[in-house]
Amino acid sequence: MKLLFDFFPILLFFVFFKFYGIYTATLIMMAASLIQVAVYWLKNRRIDPMQGITLLFVLFLGGATLLFHNPMFIKWKPTVVYWVFAAALLSASLWGKTTLLQKLMGKNVILPVSIWSRLNLGWIVFFTLMGAVNIYVAYHFDTDTWVNFKLFGGFGLTLLFAFGQAAYLFRHARFTFGETQ
Repeated sequence: MKLLFDFFPILLFFVFFKFYGIYTATLIMMAASLIQVAVYWLKNRRIDPMQGITLLFVLFLGGATLLFHNPMFIKWKPTVVYWVFAAALLSASLWGKTTLLQKLMGKNVILPVSIWSRLNLGWIVFFTLMGAVNIYVAYHFDTDTWVNFKLFGGFGLTLLFAFGQAAYLFRHARFTFGETQ
């Protein structure tokens, strides 16, 4: 259910693009992203950092798309978000004592520091490459192809990479869910 909730704006963008075009789809995605963050906040009394960052770029680049009537702004949104995530993972590992992944998952997953570093580096490389691939598709293919890639290609590649990372993690991890200290 959380996966559907997380991809709710993207799915609406895809559907509205197919029936009404890029500008209506952009407006719908902006509204859906606002609703998504509001619902999360009402339920948890906080904003999920990934949703918050994504919302900022959806509103900014979506607004620029509508204001300038230029779809290239919204096409840049996935790249900007991917690269911001890569930069956050990289900066946390350079200036912190632990990786961002370890901070997020470390209470429930016990791994050697070297494995945390490899997982973190894997996500940095993945997000960097996904941003580059998105821009390549945005500039070298028509908007319809880009939208299909954004939904199916981006989502599919992310799932494949996440499963690969999970398999790697399970080989090395010890889980502490529900254990008392």
